Amino acid sequence: MKHPVELLALKQTHEQCLAHADALGEALADMRVRALDAASYEHLDKDDRRLLDQFAYRYTRLQDDMGAKLMPAVLRALGEDIAAMPALDRFARLEQLGWLASADDWATLRQIRNAFAHDYPDSAQERFERLQAAASAASQLMDCLGLISRQMLQRFGDLH
Repeated sequence: MKHPVELLALKQTHEQCLAHADALGEALADMRVRALDAASYEHLDKDDRRLLDQFAYRYTRLQDDMGAKLMPAVLRALGEDIAAMPALDRFARLEQLGWLASADDWATLRQIRNAFAHDYPDSAQERFERLQAAASAASQLMDCLGLISRQMLQRFGDLH
C-alpha cells in the first residue's frame, strides 16, 4: 500500500469525479426525458438551456478532472513515477495496468469533448449532432470512471 498522502489525494479526486458523474447522470436522464431533437434545438427555452448548460459543465469537468487529476493520482498511488510522463503515456500505462480499457478510446473521447466544448457551428443541426456525440461520449466516460472505481476498491479497499 502506498503512502497515505497519495491515497488521500486519490480519494478526494475520486469523490470529486463521482460528484460530477452523479450530476452528469441526472442531466443525461433529464435530456432523455426531454427528448430534444434537431428542430427543437433551434428554439430552446430557459429550462432546456439550463439543462444543456449543466450537461456541458459536468461533462467537460468530469473528463478534465479524470484526465488531469484522477488518472495521475491513480498512478501515484500505485507507486508510478509520472513526473516526466506525458499524458498519452500515462493513459497507455493505465491501460497496461488494467485501469483504463483503451488509451486510444480515451483519446477519441477527448477529441469529442474538444469539438463539443470549443467549436461552435452556426447550424443548429451541427450543434445538435455534437450534443448527441457528447452525450454518447459522456456515457462512455462514466463507464471509464466505473472501471477505475472498481479497480480502486479491489486494489486499495474502501477509501471512504
